[in-house]
Amino acid sequence: MSGIILLLVVSFFVLLAMNAPVAVAIAGSSLLAICAHGGDAGFTVAQRMANGVNSFPLLAIPFFILSGYLMGRGGLARRLIDFAALFVGKLPGGLSYVNVFTCMLFGSISGSAAAAVSSIGGFMIPEMNKEGYGRDFNVAVTATAATTGLLIPPSNCMIVYSVAAGSVSIAAMFMAGILPGILVGLCIIVASAILCLRHGYGKRRASDRQSEAARPQYTGWQICWRAIPSLLLVIVIIGGILAGIFSATEAAAIAVLYAFLLSCVFYREIPFRDLPGICLQTGLTTAVVMLLIGASSAMSWIMTVANIPQSVSQGLLGLSDNPIVILLTINMLLLAVGTFMDMTPAILIFTPILLPVVRQLGMSDIQFGIVLIANLCIGLCTPPVGTCLFIGCGVGKTTIAQVTVKALPFFLAMVIALMLITFIPWLSLAIPQLCGLLGS
Repeated sequence: MSGIILLLVVSFFVLLAMNAPVAVAIAGSSLLAICAHGGDAGFTVAQRMANGVNSFPLLAIPFFILSGYLMGRGGLARRLIDFAALFVGKLPGGLSYVNVFTCMLFGSISGSAAAAVSSIGGFMIPEMNKEGYGRDFNVAVTATAATTGLLIPPSNCMIVYSVAAGSVSIAAMFMAGILPGILVGLCIIVASAILCLRHGYGKRRASDRQSEAARPQYTGWQICWRAIPSLLLVIVIIGGILAGIFSATEAAAIAVLYAFLLSCVFYREIPFRDLPGICLQTGLTTAVVMLLIGASSAMSWIMTVANIPQSVSQGLLGLSDNPIVILLTINMLLLAVGTFMDMTPAILIFTPILLPVVRQLGMSDIQFGIVLIANLCIGLCTPPVGTCLFIGCGVGKTTIAQVTVKALPFFLAMVIALMLITFIPWLSLAIPQLCGLLGS
Protein backbone atom coordinates (compact mmCIF):
# COMPACT_ATOMS: atom_id res chain seq x y z
CA MET A 1 0.00 0.00 0.00
CA SER A 2 2.90 2.39 0.60
CA GLY A 3 3.67 2.26 -3.14
CA ILE A 4 0.10 3.27 -3.99
CA ILE A 5 0.26 6.16 -1.52
CA LEU A 6 3.55 7.35 -2.99
CA LEU A 7 2.23 7.07 -6.55
CA LEU A 8 -0.96 8.97 -5.65
CA VAL A 9 0.90 11.84 -3.96
CA VAL A 10 3.73 12.14 -6.48
CA SER A 11 1.49 11.96 -9.56
CA PHE A 12 -0.88 14.55 -8.06
CA PHE A 13 1.88 17.10 -7.49
CA VAL A 14 3.55 16.32 -10.83
CA LEU A 15 0.29 17.06 -12.63
CA LEU A 16 -0.11 20.28 -10.65
CA ALA A 17 3.46 21.28 -11.55
CA MET A 18 2.54 20.70 -15.22
CA ASN A 19 -0.24 23.31 -14.80
CA ALA A 20 -2.97 20.71 -15.16
CA PRO A 21 -6.34 21.85 -13.76
CA VAL A 22 -6.82 20.72 -10.17
CA ALA A 23 -9.73 18.45 -11.09
CA VAL A 24 -7.62 16.78 -13.79
CA ALA A 25 -4.74 16.35 -11.34
CA ILE A 26 -7.06 14.74 -8.78
CA ALA A 27 -8.74 12.42 -11.29
CA GLY A 28 -5.48 11.56 -13.08
CA SER A 29 -3.57 10.67 -9.93
CA SER A 30 -6.55 8.64 -8.69
CA LEU A 31 -6.66 6.77 -12.00
CA LEU A 32 -2.97 5.87 -11.77
CA ALA A 33 -3.28 4.77 -8.14
CA ILE A 34 -6.30 2.59 -8.89
CA CYS A 35 -4.43 1.04 -11.84
CA ALA A 36 -1.59 0.17 -9.49
CA HIS A 37 -4.05 -1.29 -7.00
CA GLY A 38 -5.62 -3.47 -9.67
CA GLY A 39 -9.02 -3.67 -11.30
CA ASP A 40 -10.84 -1.64 -13.93
CA ALA A 41 -9.53 1.84 -13.12
CA GLY A 42 -11.56 3.66 -15.77
CA PHE A 43 -14.84 2.13 -14.62
CA THR A 44 -14.04 2.71 -10.94
CA VAL A 45 -13.15 6.38 -11.42
CA ALA A 46 -16.25 7.00 -13.55
CA GLN A 47 -18.48 5.23 -11.03
CA ARG A 48 -17.04 7.09 -8.05
CA MET A 49 -17.30 10.45 -9.83
CA ALA A 50 -20.94 9.80 -10.71
CA ASN A 51 -21.77 8.72 -7.16
CA GLY A 52 -19.89 11.70 -5.75
CA VAL A 53 -22.15 14.27 -7.38
CA ASN A 54 -25.34 12.22 -6.91
CA SER A 55 -26.28 14.03 -3.72
CA PHE A 56 -29.39 16.12 -3.03
CA PRO A 57 -27.59 18.67 -0.78
CA LEU A 58 -25.25 19.51 -3.69
CA LEU A 59 -28.22 20.98 -5.56
CA ALA A 60 -27.84 23.98 -3.28
CA ILE A 61 -24.50 24.90 -4.82
CA PRO A 62 -25.68 26.09 -8.27
CA PHE A 63 -28.54 27.99 -6.67
CA PHE A 64 -26.29 29.80 -4.20
CA ILE A 65 -23.81 30.53 -7.01
CA LEU A 66 -26.59 32.05 -9.10
CA SER A 67 -27.93 34.10 -6.20
CA GLY A 68 -24.38 35.34 -5.57
CA TYR A 69 -24.03 36.54 -9.15
CA LEU A 70 -27.42 38.26 -9.00
CA MET A 71 -26.48 39.95 -5.73
CA GLY A 72 -23.09 41.00 -7.08
CA ARG A 73 -24.61 42.85 -10.02
CA GLY A 74 -27.91 43.83 -8.48
CA GLY A 75 -27.10 47.07 -6.67
CA LEU A 76 -26.73 45.61 -3.20
CA ALA A 77 -23.13 46.74 -2.73
CA ARG A 78 -23.97 50.46 -2.88
CA ARG A 79 -26.79 50.13 -0.38
CA LEU A 80 -24.72 48.09 2.06
CA ILE A 81 -21.82 50.55 1.82
CA ASP A 82 -24.17 53.41 2.75
CA PHE A 83 -25.56 51.29 5.60
CA ALA A 84 -22.11 50.52 6.98
CA ALA A 85 -20.93 54.12 6.58
CA LEU A 86 -23.91 55.30 8.61
CA PHE A 87 -22.52 53.53 11.71
CA VAL A 88 -18.73 53.64 11.41
CA GLY A 89 -17.97 55.97 8.49
CA LYS A 90 -17.39 59.09 10.63
CA LEU A 91 -14.69 57.54 12.83
CA PRO A 92 -11.01 58.29 12.14
CA GLY A 93 -9.94 55.66 9.67
CA GLY A 94 -13.64 54.96 9.23
CA LEU A 95 -13.51 54.04 5.56
CA SER A 96 -11.45 50.97 6.38
CA TYR A 97 -14.10 49.92 8.93
CA VAL A 98 -16.82 50.58 6.34
CA ASN A 99 -14.89 48.36 3.94
CA VAL A 100 -14.63 45.45 6.40
CA PHE A 101 -18.18 45.80 7.68
CA THR A 102 -19.61 45.92 4.16
CA CYS A 103 -17.54 42.92 3.02
CA MET A 104 -18.92 40.95 5.96
CA LEU A 105 -22.49 41.91 5.09
CA PHE A 106 -22.16 41.41 1.36
CA GLY A 107 -20.13 38.22 1.67
CA SER A 108 -22.70 36.67 3.97
CA ILE A 109 -25.54 37.63 1.63
CA SER A 110 -23.86 36.53 -1.60
CA GLY A 111 -21.84 33.62 -0.16
CA SER A 112 -18.93 34.56 -2.42
CA ALA A 113 -15.61 36.07 -1.35
CA ALA A 114 -14.67 36.81 -4.96
CA ALA A 115 -17.93 38.69 -5.51
CA ALA A 116 -17.32 40.71 -2.34
CA VAL A 117 -13.83 41.74 -3.48
CA SER A 118 -14.96 42.81 -6.93
CA SER A 119 -18.23 44.48 -5.90
CA ILE A 120 -17.16 46.19 -2.68
CA GLY A 121 -13.55 46.74 -3.75
CA GLY A 122 -14.64 48.24 -7.06
CA PHE A 123 -16.13 51.16 -5.15
CA MET A 124 -14.29 51.28 -1.83
CA ILE A 125 -10.70 50.97 -3.06
CA PRO A 126 -10.87 54.04 -5.36
CA GLU A 127 -12.77 55.96 -2.68
CA MET A 128 -10.14 55.14 -0.04
CA ASN A 129 -7.41 56.11 -2.50
CA LYS A 130 -9.00 59.57 -2.83
CA GLU A 131 -9.06 59.98 0.93
CA GLY A 132 -5.34 59.36 1.35
CA TYR A 133 -5.35 55.73 2.45
CA GLY A 134 -2.49 53.69 1.01
CA ARG A 135 -3.48 51.85 -2.17
CA ASP A 136 -1.85 48.59 -1.11
CA PHE A 137 -3.42 48.89 2.35
CA ASN A 138 -6.84 49.33 0.77
CA VAL A 139 -6.47 46.21 -1.36
CA ALA A 140 -5.20 44.21 1.64
CA VAL A 141 -8.21 45.24 3.75
CA THR A 142 -10.66 44.29 1.03
CA ALA A 143 -9.05 40.96 0.13
CA THR A 144 -8.88 39.75 3.73
CA ALA A 145 -12.29 41.05 4.83
CA ALA A 146 -14.03 39.43 1.85
CA THR A 147 -13.20 35.96 3.18
CA THR A 148 -15.46 36.45 6.22
CA GLY A 149 -18.45 35.82 3.94
CA LEU A 150 -17.40 32.18 3.63
CA LEU A 151 -17.76 31.70 7.38
CA ILE A 152 -20.96 33.71 7.83
CA PRO A 153 -23.85 31.75 6.23
CA PRO A 154 -24.95 30.89 3.66
CA SER A 155 -21.72 29.39 2.33
CA ASN A 156 -21.08 26.88 -0.44
CA CYS A 157 -17.94 25.73 1.37
CA MET A 158 -20.03 24.57 4.31
CA ILE A 159 -22.23 22.54 1.95
CA VAL A 160 -19.15 20.92 0.40
CA TYR A 161 -17.77 20.11 3.85
CA SER A 162 -21.08 18.63 4.99
CA VAL A 163 -21.09 16.31 1.98
CA ALA A 164 -17.42 15.39 2.45
CA ALA A 165 -17.85 14.71 6.18
CA GLY A 166 -20.89 12.56 5.51
CA SER A 167 -23.05 13.10 8.59
CA VAL A 168 -22.81 16.83 9.33
CA SER A 169 -25.95 18.95 9.17
CA ILE A 170 -25.74 21.88 6.74
CA ALA A 171 -28.02 23.90 9.00
CA ALA A 172 -25.72 23.25 11.97
CA MET A 173 -22.71 24.32 9.90
CA PHE A 174 -24.49 27.51 8.87
CA MET A 175 -25.23 28.37 12.50
CA ALA A 176 -21.72 27.43 13.62
CA GLY A 177 -20.08 29.91 11.27
CA ILE A 178 -21.79 33.06 12.56
CA LEU A 179 -19.66 33.83 15.62
CA PRO A 180 -16.33 32.75 14.03
CA GLY A 181 -17.07 34.90 10.97
CA ILE A 182 -17.84 37.92 13.13
CA LEU A 183 -14.70 37.25 15.19
CA VAL A 184 -12.48 37.21 12.10
CA GLY A 185 -14.08 40.46 10.91
CA LEU A 186 -13.51 42.13 14.30
CA CYS A 187 -9.86 41.04 14.34
CA ILE A 188 -9.37 42.56 10.87
CA ILE A 189 -11.03 45.78 12.07
CA VAL A 190 -8.66 45.94 15.06
CA ALA A 191 -5.64 45.44 12.79
CA SER A 192 -7.00 48.10 10.45
CA ALA A 193 -7.48 50.55 13.32
CA ILE A 194 -3.89 50.06 14.51
CA LEU A 195 -2.49 50.59 11.01
CA CYS A 196 -4.67 53.66 10.42
CA LEU A 197 -3.40 55.23 13.66
CA ARG A 198 0.20 54.36 12.82
CA HIS A 199 0.11 55.74 9.27
CA GLY A 200 -2.37 58.55 9.83
CA TYR A 201 -4.95 57.18 7.44
CA GLY A 202 -8.36 58.82 7.55
CA LYS A 203 -7.39 61.93 9.55
CA ARG A 204 -8.03 64.35 6.73
CA ARG A 205 -11.39 62.87 6.10
CA ALA A 206 -12.43 62.96 9.74
CA SER A 207 -11.36 66.58 10.32
CA ASP A 208 -12.17 68.24 7.04
CA ARG A 209 -15.01 66.53 5.20
CA GLN A 210 -16.99 63.41 4.79
CA SER A 211 -16.18 61.27 1.81
CA GLU A 212 -18.71 60.47 -0.84
CA ALA A 213 -19.02 56.95 0.57
CA ALA A 214 -19.99 58.19 4.02
CA ARG A 215 -21.94 61.34 3.02
CA PRO A 216 -25.57 60.28 3.16
CA GLN A 217 -27.62 61.14 0.11
CA TYR A 218 -30.54 60.09 2.25
CA THR A 219 -31.41 60.42 5.89
CA GLY A 220 -30.26 57.73 8.29
CA TRP A 221 -33.70 56.12 8.32
CA GLN A 222 -33.80 56.13 4.52
CA ILE A 223 -30.40 54.47 4.32
CA CYS A 224 -31.53 51.74 6.73
CA TRP A 225 -34.77 51.31 4.80
CA ARG A 226 -32.87 50.89 1.53
CA ALA A 227 -30.58 48.27 3.08
CA ILE A 228 -33.27 46.24 4.84
CA PRO A 229 -34.40 44.21 1.77
CA SER A 230 -30.80 43.11 1.15
CA LEU A 231 -30.18 42.23 4.79
CA LEU A 232 -33.44 40.29 5.00
CA LEU A 233 -32.06 37.59 2.69
CA VAL A 234 -29.95 36.04 5.46
CA ILE A 235 -32.86 36.24 7.90
CA VAL A 236 -35.22 34.59 5.40
CA ILE A 237 -32.78 31.75 4.65
CA ILE A 238 -31.63 31.04 8.19
CA GLY A 239 -35.04 31.64 9.73
CA GLY A 240 -36.73 29.38 7.22
CA ILE A 241 -34.26 26.56 7.85
CA LEU A 242 -34.53 26.81 11.63
CA ALA A 243 -38.32 27.03 11.51
CA GLY A 244 -38.47 23.91 9.38
CA ILE A 245 -40.21 25.73 6.52
CA PHE A 246 -37.63 24.51 4.02
CA SER A 247 -34.36 22.57 3.96
CA ALA A 248 -30.94 24.09 3.37
CA THR A 249 -31.09 22.91 -0.24
CA GLU A 250 -34.52 24.42 -0.78
CA ALA A 251 -33.30 27.61 0.88
CA ALA A 252 -30.84 28.06 -1.97
CA ALA A 253 -33.71 28.16 -4.47
CA ILE A 254 -35.50 30.69 -2.24
CA ALA A 255 -32.31 32.78 -2.29
CA VAL A 256 -32.32 32.82 -6.10
CA LEU A 257 -35.95 33.93 -6.21
CA TYR A 258 -35.32 36.65 -3.62
CA ALA A 259 -32.16 37.87 -5.39
CA PHE A 260 -34.00 37.91 -8.72
CA LEU A 261 -36.88 39.96 -7.34
CA LEU A 262 -34.52 42.46 -5.71
CA SER A 263 -32.06 42.83 -8.57
CA CYS A 264 -34.36 42.63 -11.59
CA VAL A 265 -37.78 43.75 -10.38
CA PHE A 266 -37.38 46.16 -7.45
CA TYR A 267 -33.89 47.65 -7.90
CA ARG A 268 -33.90 47.11 -11.69
CA GLU A 269 -30.12 47.01 -11.73
CA ILE A 270 -30.00 43.90 -13.96
CA PRO A 271 -31.88 44.06 -17.28
CA PHE A 272 -33.65 40.87 -18.28
CA ARG A 273 -31.44 40.56 -21.37
CA ASP A 274 -28.43 39.95 -19.06
CA LEU A 275 -30.01 36.95 -17.32
CA PRO A 276 -28.98 34.33 -19.94
CA GLY A 277 -25.34 35.42 -19.58
CA ILE A 278 -25.56 35.22 -15.79
CA CYS A 279 -27.10 31.75 -16.01
CA LEU A 280 -24.34 30.66 -18.39
CA GLN A 281 -21.67 31.95 -16.00
CA THR A 282 -23.42 30.08 -13.17
CA GLY A 283 -23.42 26.89 -15.22
CA LEU A 284 -19.71 27.16 -15.96
CA THR A 285 -18.83 27.76 -12.31
CA THR A 286 -21.10 24.93 -11.18
CA ALA A 287 -19.51 22.56 -13.70
CA VAL A 288 -16.06 23.29 -12.28
CA VAL A 289 -17.23 22.73 -8.70
CA MET A 290 -19.05 19.50 -9.55
CA LEU A 291 -16.08 18.17 -11.51
CA LEU A 292 -13.89 18.82 -8.47
CA ILE A 293 -16.36 17.04 -6.20
CA GLY A 294 -16.62 14.06 -8.53
CA ALA A 295 -12.85 13.74 -8.96
CA SER A 296 -12.30 14.10 -5.22
CA SER A 297 -14.79 11.28 -4.59
CA ALA A 298 -12.59 8.98 -6.67
CA MET A 299 -9.51 10.10 -4.76
CA SER A 300 -11.28 9.60 -1.43
CA TRP A 301 -12.10 6.01 -2.42
CA ILE A 302 -8.54 5.06 -3.27
CA MET A 303 -7.25 6.88 -0.17
CA THR A 304 -9.61 4.79 1.94
CA VAL A 305 -8.49 1.60 0.22
CA ALA A 306 -4.85 2.55 0.76
CA ASN A 307 -5.53 3.39 4.45
CA ILE A 308 -4.18 6.91 4.02
CA PRO A 309 -6.52 8.49 6.62
CA GLN A 310 -5.51 5.86 9.17
CA SER A 311 -1.81 6.31 8.39
CA VAL A 312 -2.03 10.09 8.71
CA SER A 313 -4.05 9.75 11.90
CA GLN A 314 -1.49 7.43 13.47
CA GLY A 315 1.35 9.70 12.36
CA LEU A 316 -0.18 12.86 13.79
CA LEU A 317 -1.24 11.19 17.03
CA GLY A 318 2.25 9.75 17.33
CA LEU A 319 3.83 13.20 17.21
CA SER A 320 2.78 14.08 20.73
CA ASP A 321 0.42 13.20 23.53
CA ASN A 322 -0.54 16.86 23.77
CA PRO A 323 -3.73 17.72 21.80
CA ILE A 324 -2.61 21.35 21.53
CA VAL A 325 0.53 20.33 19.64
CA ILE A 326 -1.47 18.12 17.28
CA LEU A 327 -4.05 20.83 16.58
CA LEU A 328 -1.30 23.38 15.95
CA THR A 329 0.31 20.93 13.53
CA ILE A 330 -2.99 20.45 11.70
CA ASN A 331 -3.46 24.20 11.46
CA MET A 332 0.03 24.70 10.06
CA LEU A 333 -0.60 21.95 7.52
CA LEU A 334 -3.88 23.50 6.41
CA LEU A 335 -2.38 26.99 6.24
CA ALA A 336 0.34 25.60 3.97
CA VAL A 337 -2.24 23.78 1.84
CA GLY A 338 -4.29 26.96 1.47
CA THR A 339 -1.37 28.79 -0.13
CA PHE A 340 -1.34 26.54 -3.19
CA MET A 341 -4.76 24.84 -3.36
CA ASP A 342 -8.20 26.31 -3.85
CA MET A 343 -10.77 25.88 -1.11
CA THR A 344 -13.17 23.32 -2.63
CA PRO A 345 -10.59 20.64 -3.55
CA ALA A 346 -8.75 21.22 -0.26
CA ILE A 347 -11.94 20.58 1.71
CA LEU A 348 -12.74 17.48 -0.30
CA ILE A 349 -9.25 16.00 -0.01
CA PHE A 350 -8.35 16.81 3.60
CA THR A 351 -11.70 16.31 5.33
CA PRO A 352 -11.55 12.48 5.16
CA ILE A 353 -7.86 12.56 6.09
CA LEU A 354 -7.96 14.85 9.12
CA LEU A 355 -11.48 14.31 10.47
CA PRO A 356 -10.60 10.94 12.12
CA VAL A 357 -7.67 12.65 13.86
CA VAL A 358 -9.68 15.46 15.44
CA ARG A 359 -12.43 13.03 16.42
CA GLN A 360 -9.91 11.12 18.51
CA LEU A 361 -8.95 14.43 20.12
CA GLY A 362 -12.58 15.01 21.06
CA MET A 363 -13.23 17.85 18.60
CA SER A 364 -16.72 18.06 17.15
CA ASP A 365 -17.15 17.49 13.40
CA ILE A 366 -18.88 20.86 13.22
CA GLN A 367 -16.08 22.72 14.98
CA PHE A 368 -13.48 21.08 12.76
CA GLY A 369 -15.44 22.16 9.69
CA ILE A 370 -15.26 25.78 10.84
CA VAL A 371 -11.55 25.43 11.68
CA LEU A 372 -10.89 23.91 8.24
CA ILE A 373 -12.76 26.68 6.41
CA ALA A 374 -11.12 29.40 8.53
CA ASN A 375 -7.68 28.03 7.63
CA LEU A 376 -8.46 27.91 3.94
CA CYS A 377 -9.98 31.41 4.01
CA ILE A 378 -6.54 32.72 4.89
CA GLY A 379 -5.22 30.91 1.82
CA LEU A 380 -7.63 32.88 -0.39
CA CYS A 381 -5.68 36.06 0.29
CA THR A 382 -2.13 34.68 0.33
CA PRO A 383 0.10 33.98 -2.68
CA PRO A 384 0.64 32.05 -4.85
CA VAL A 385 -2.99 30.88 -5.30
CA GLY A 386 -4.90 33.61 -3.48
CA THR A 387 -8.06 34.22 -5.49
CA CYS A 388 -9.18 37.22 -3.44
CA LEU A 389 -5.66 38.64 -3.55
CA PHE A 390 -5.54 38.39 -7.34
CA ILE A 391 -8.94 40.01 -7.81
CA GLY A 392 -8.12 42.75 -5.31
CA CYS A 393 -4.85 43.58 -7.05
CA GLY A 394 -6.69 43.75 -10.36
CA VAL A 395 -9.33 46.08 -8.97
CA GLY A 396 -6.77 48.22 -7.11
CA LYS A 397 -4.28 48.26 -10.00
CA THR A 398 -1.30 47.20 -7.91
CA THR A 399 1.01 44.21 -7.55
CA ILE A 400 0.76 41.08 -5.43
CA ALA A 401 4.20 41.63 -3.89
CA GLN A 402 3.32 45.12 -2.66
CA VAL A 403 -0.06 44.09 -1.27
CA THR A 404 1.32 40.99 0.45
CA VAL A 405 3.66 43.12 2.57
CA LYS A 406 0.80 45.39 3.66
CA ALA A 407 -1.43 42.38 4.31
CA LEU A 408 0.92 40.73 6.85
CA PRO A 409 -0.78 42.41 9.88
CA PHE A 410 -4.15 41.24 8.58
CA PHE A 411 -2.83 37.69 8.16
CA LEU A 412 -1.67 37.84 11.78
CA ALA A 413 -5.12 39.05 12.88
CA MET A 414 -6.77 36.19 11.00
CA VAL A 415 -4.39 33.64 12.52
CA ILE A 416 -5.18 34.96 16.02
CA ALA A 417 -8.89 34.52 15.25
CA LEU A 418 -8.12 31.02 13.93
CA MET A 419 -6.39 30.06 17.18
CA LEU A 420 -9.39 31.25 19.19
CA ILE A 421 -11.75 29.27 16.95
CA THR A 422 -9.54 26.18 17.30
CA PHE A 423 -9.20 26.18 21.08
CA ILE A 424 -12.55 27.67 22.15
CA PRO A 425 -15.24 25.22 20.99
CA TRP A 426 -17.98 27.51 22.31
CA LEU A 427 -17.42 29.94 19.43
CA SER A 428 -18.50 27.32 16.90
CA LEU A 429 -20.97 25.30 18.94
CA ALA A 430 -22.88 27.84 21.03
CA ILE A 431 -25.43 28.91 18.39
CA PRO A 432 -26.03 25.39 16.99
CA GLN A 433 -26.55 24.17 20.56
CA LEU A 434 -28.92 27.05 21.26
CA CYS A 435 -30.89 26.19 18.10
CA GLY A 436 -31.08 22.53 19.07
CA LEU A 437 -29.02 21.37 16.08
CA LEU A 438 -26.45 19.34 18.01
CA GLY A 439 -28.78 16.79 19.49
CA SER A 440 -28.64 15.65 23.08
